[in-house]
Amino acid sequence: MRDPYEVLGVDRKASAADIKSAFRRQAKKLHPDANKNDPKAASRFAELNAAYEILGEDDKRKAFDRGEIDAEGKPRFQGFGGGAGARPGAGFGPETEFETFNFGPEGFTRGTRRGRAGGAGFGGGFEDILRDAFGGGARRGGAGATFEPEDFGAGAHVAAALTVSLPDAAHGVTQRVRLPSGKDVEVKIPAGITNGQQIRLRGQGMAGQGGAGDLMITVSVAPHGIFTLEGADVRLDLPITLYEAALGAKVRVPTLDKPVEITIPAGTSSGRTFRLKGKGFPAKEGRGDLLATARIMLPEHTDPDFEALMKKWRSEKPYDPRKDM
Repeated sequence: MRDPYEVLGVDRKASAADIKSAFRRQAKKLHPDANKNDPKAASRFAELNAAYEILGEDDKRKAFDRGEIDAEGKPRFQGFGGGAGARPGAGFGPETEFETFNFGPEGFTRGTRRGRAGGAGFGGGFEDILRDAFGGGARRGGAGATFEPEDFGAGAHVAAALTVSLPDAAHGVTQRVRLPSGKDVEVKIPAGITNGQQIRLRGQGMAGQGGAGDLMITVSVAPHGIFTLEGADVRLDLPITLYEAALGAKVRVPTLDKPVEITIPAGTSSGRTFRLKGKGFPAKEGRGDLLATARIMLPEHTDPDFEALMKKWRSEKPYDPRKDM
């Protein structure tokens, strides 16, 4: 993939607002619905979304600028001893409870576990063990995330982070991750996964005298260009024209699945929200709703006829929408 700054057409010193504006502008231009006769439209739009997933989130943008992740958002292997940025000899931090998804001989299970953040103060001795385990020095993997040992007994666990898009988090997806050893593994992301949840791949961690540890993958959901997640509900702003608001219309609304058509009643004002039942994000208690808030958009360019009509309304049929403020 190309450099995300190049994909979005912004300078490396661009502000967060500039990046968001560039994404919205190009998303409107490159959306497949606006380029139905272009077979490459979908791939260009996917590339644009991937670039915004990196630059649209401050932490990921900083990680990319530091060279910790590549242009596809795949973290580069950072070595061991506590992961990227850890100081040598750092001790364990406080324990944290994580929600986990486990895939093993018993099938798919869900539960919680307690883990420790940070690295371990084993110094060069532990690095020697790691070099032996991986058949040489630490190497950079082509996919996955920052890998670091979690436990240091027989068969250490390996921690990793993986980022998925909001639609993939809703529907579930399988992604390939490359371990520091160079081995590729398939990771099945279950539908409805949310930020911070973990997937355990048994026996995919570091080899030890007592057998191999597990691979612990923490999943993050990337911000989306038009959807915002609120619990199990999904919100979006729905642009409508002035005449659609005044006269009513049927308009197409994007969802996490496929677009649906809704009716805009005549006399709709900006801020009116339409609820689409069951079109939100999957959750334990059932799928949430899609909340589409109407935003009236004036044309980019007006003409004398439009201005004359507005002046006539102002003089002959004035009204005050702020009278109750």
